[in-house]
Amino acid sequence: MMEIDNVSSPEVFVLLGFSTQPSLESILFILVSGFYVVSILGNGIIILVSCMDVHLHTPMYFFLANLSFLDISFTTSIVPQLLVNLWGPQKTISYGRCVVQFYISHWLGATECILLAVMSYDRYVAICRPLHYTVIMHPQLCLSLALASWLGGLTTSVVGSTLTMLLPLCGNNHIDHFFCEMPFIMQLACVDTSLNEVEMYVASFIFVVLPLGLILVSYNHTARAVMKIGSAEGWRKAFNTCSSHVAVVALFYGSIIFMYLQPAKSNSHEQGKFIALFYTVVTPILNPLIYMLRNKDVKKTLRCIVLENCCGFAGSRGNI
Repeated sequence: MMEIDNVSSPEVFVLLGFSTQPSLESILFILVSGFYVVSILGNGIIILVSCMDVHLHTPMYFFLANLSFLDISFTTSIVPQLLVNLWGPQKTISYGRCVVQFYISHWLGATECILLAVMSYDRYVAICRPLHYTVIMHPQLCLSLALASWLGGLTTSVVGSTLTMLLPLCGNNHIDHFFCEMPFIMQLACVDTSLNEVEMYVASFIFVVLPLGLILVSYNHTARAVMKIGSAEGWRKAFNTCSSHVAVVALFYGSIIFMYLQPAKSNSHEQGKFIALFYTVVTPILNPLIYMLRNKDVKKTLRCIVLENCCGFAGSRGNI
C-alpha cells in the first residue's frame, strides 16, 4: 500500500490530445485561437449590454449574463492550456494545474446544466403566466436560482472530482484527451473504479438528465400554451421568446450527453475528443451569436452603445 501511495500522484500529466494527427494541430491552433477570442468578445458584449441598459435589467438577461460569464470562465479554464499543447512539442500539464482544471471545468459544466433549466422555467413563466411574471420572477428568486445553480455545480464537482483524484494511478500519467476530465483520469487508475463510475452516473442523472427532463417538461407546457394562442402575432412573440434558449439547449445537450453518459472505458476516444472540442470551444461562441442575432433588444442596445461611442470619439476629435 505504501508503494502505491508513493506513485499515485505524478508530478505532471501528459495530455495526448491530437498528437496522433500532428498535421492537424497547427490548423486546430488557428481555429481554436480565433474561436476563443470571438467567444470572449461575444460573451463579454452580452454581459456589458445586460449591465448597461436598464431596459435589460430583467430575469432573462440576468440569467443570460450568468450564462455568458460561465462560458467565459469555462473556456478560459481549458483553452489556454490546449493552445500551449497545440503550439509546441510539450504536451504536459502539472499535477496542480490539472487538478484545478479538473475541478473548475467539472463545476462549470454542471452549473450550466442547472442554469439552462432555470432559464427554461423563466421562459415558461413568461409565456404561461405573463400577467404574474414580474411577481413570480422577482429579484430575490432570480438571485436564489442563480446561486443554487452555481452551488449545485460546485457540490457535484467537489464530490466527484475528489473521489476521482483520490484514485491511485500507479505511475500512469498519459491522459488520452486534451484536458483533464473525469472519465479519462479514471482510466489511469490501477484499482477498481466501479464506485467512481456509479457516482459519475448518479451525478450525470442529477445534473444532466434531470435538468434536461425539467427543460422538456417546461417546454411541453409552453408549447401547449402557445397552441392556444389564436393570433399570428402571439405565435411570433412566443417564438421569439423561446427560440434562442431552445437553440442553445439543443447545442449544449446534444454534445455533452454523448460525453458524460458513455462508459468510462470507451473505445471512442478520437470521436469523443472532437465532441468535447465542440462544446468546449464552439458552443460558447454560438450562445452569444444566437442571442444577439435572434434578440432585437440586444441588437438595439448594442447599436446604441456603438453609436454613442462613435459620436463621442468624433466629438473629441472635433475638439482637438
